[in-house]
Amino acid sequence: MSRRRLDVLSGDFFPAYVVWELTLRCDHACAHCGSRASKARPDELSTEEALRVVSELAALGAREVVLIGGEAYLHSGFLQVVQALAEAGIHPTLTTGGRGVTAELARAMHQAGLLQVSVSVDGLQATHDRMRRLTGSFRYATAALEHCREAGIRITANTNVNRLNQADLEPLFEHLQACGITAWQVQLTAPLGRAADRTELILQPWELLDLMPRVAALKRRAYAQGILLLPGNNLGYFGEEEALLRSTLPNGRDHFSGCQAGRYVLGVESNGAVKGCPSLQTAAYVGGNLRQRSLRALWESTPELASMRSRTVEALWGFCRSCDFAATCLGGCSFTAHALLGRPGNNPYCHYRARVHARQGVRERLVPVVPASGQPFDNGRFEIVVEPADAPLPAPLPAEQLVQLSWGKQRSQLV
Repeated sequence: MSRRRLDVLSGDFFPAYVVWELTLRCDHACAHCGSRASKARPDELSTEEALRVVSELAALGAREVVLIGGEAYLHSGFLQVVQALAEAGIHPTLTTGGRGVTAELARAMHQAGLLQVSVSVDGLQATHDRMRRLTGSFRYATAALEHCREAGIRITANTNVNRLNQADLEPLFEHLQACGITAWQVQLTAPLGRAADRTELILQPWELLDLMPRVAALKRRAYAQGILLLPGNNLGYFGEEEALLRSTLPNGRDHFSGCQAGRYVLGVESNGAVKGCPSLQTAAYVGGNLRQRSLRALWESTPELASMRSRTVEALWGFCRSCDFAATCLGGCSFTAHALLGRPGNNPYCHYRARVHARQGVRERLVPVVPASGQPFDNGRFEIVVEPADAPLPAPLPAEQLVQLSWGKQRSQLV
């Protein structure tokens, strides 16, 4: 048995799964982007510095590194980093919007050792292009899947679900299946970064009552086609479909087991800032910088990275504190809870929670009260209103407005 497997079984923590923002430079400016990617950070790691980080990751036992951006391929040392990861025995993968993934680049990525590409596809053509704020983006994403598949790279997809695109899920599955994907990750759009400026885009908690059975039905269809559909860490939890949704096998018994940030997950920002999860809010969760301290020192000694390792029920509050699954779930996804309520430990985006409220004849409605600051990985703040399940709602906004409204305009309509 490998040392890495022994670490997992013994309870020792190590950064098995690392998401590395190689650059914040991007060829999209998506309406829901948590990092507000567009231009490179002014102090991003050089290729030489990035290659040193690869050595540090290998020394800590990293198994897989997902290169993201922005667009990772826009970093001048992208292919060198991929090759270095592969040579270090770490599985290099890429998450991308796909605009610049040509057949030539796909072949070069495969030659460098890239094993998998996950292309972000957030709806059918009209919806995807609107969310990505680029006409032709859906076509680029589809072509990227084809180029990578033909180059010999395993292709998967990921989708952020929100009010604009939720109706597209079933036909989108058929499109992705036709493209030849082997896996599909489905997660909620959280009010992080640019999505925090567009709060009408965000689903309300009670909408999980419709969404989760649909995702479960899609997972059954995907199993039959040899495709693994898995929910992101902010989609769930503990509804009647929990084992089906979390398991990799049709009859599995897996379930959500708490936030893994700083336990087996690590996030690295393009300037060397380190946090326990790539989506965690930069201002609150960065534990230090690789230019000042080694990765090992940051991993082993900074409280920001270690905070999830010692979390107990005592850290929970609100509904989550008294939940039947509190000791197992520990409040669900930390960055999502923080994006909503300003701190982790109470997460309204919970299928079980929505079902409990529905049985009581009520629902929770999230109302924005504080805007986001406008920085990468920032958030505003919401309040929870508990109301009758059949209370009237404001008229829904037209699709084109969901990705255009500023926070102030939305607030006047929601509060």
